[in-house]
Amino acid sequence: MIPAQFDYVAPASLDEALRALADGGEDAKPLAGGHSLLPLMKMRLAVPTLLVDLRRLEGLRGIERENGDWRIGPLTRHADLQRRADLGV
Repeated sequence: MIPAQFDYVAPASLDEALRALADGGEDAKPLAGGHSLLPLMKMRLAVPTLLVDLRRLEGLRGIERENGDWRIGPLTRHADLQRRADLGV
């Protein structure tokens, strides 16, 4: 199936992304990889009016450990996690 029509933006900053999501309302969706959202869109089970592509945003990818806690950025790839022996993988 073909997804319903939608608008697309690829902001250059986190502030721009947050503004686009707020302006787009509840039907605006962030796109960080698309492995879950795109198949749903093809079956028209998800019908966002706006996709906000996050892949260009700095600081949302990476793995850090601080004071015994882990911080895993939302754009961190599974392959990056698999390469980290200190995560117990």
